[in-house]
Amino acid sequence: MPPLKIEVRPYADDDWDAIARIHDAARLDELRHSVGLDAFLTLAQTAEPEGLFDGRLWVAEADGEVAGFVALDDDEVTWLYVDPQRYRQGIGRTLLRHAVAAAGPRVEVTVLDGNPAAEALYAGEGFIVTETRTGPLVGNEAFTATGHIMHRGTATAPAGATD
Repeated sequence: MPPLKIEVRPYADDDWDAIARIHDAARLDELRHSVGLDAFLTLAQTAEPEGLFDGRLWVAEADGEVAGFVALDDDEVTWLYVDPQRYRQGIGRTLLRHAVAAAGPRVEVTVLDGNPAAEALYAGEGFIVTETRTGPLVGNEAFTATGHIMHRGTATAPAGATD
């Protein structure tokens, strides 16, 4: 099977339905083993209050279809979601590398405790846990969450991570 062709491009308004579908499916996976499914809110409910459009937003297309998205606000990766049907195809890594390349020398991300796939992705790209906090879940403050704040600087980047 030939390698999957993944293209990253800026978000366009007509991508909304695709990223909402992707977020809503992938967010359930993110919450399932961390905060719990009762904390779920749709992208339509959270995009504005959580600042989805505050920074830069890109989508990844695989085989001509939107397969994931990433947002970068200042030097923080604030959103990164991949269509669950496209997990483990390199889409998340491609999006992350794109965002890191557009950021400054030190990039931050927060990963919910209980999301080992996300932790492994970020660790594989040179991010290290610099702090762990427990407090209200951003966007749904009625729930308590534990988040690992991870940073990546040029000193922590793995070889080839900027390809």
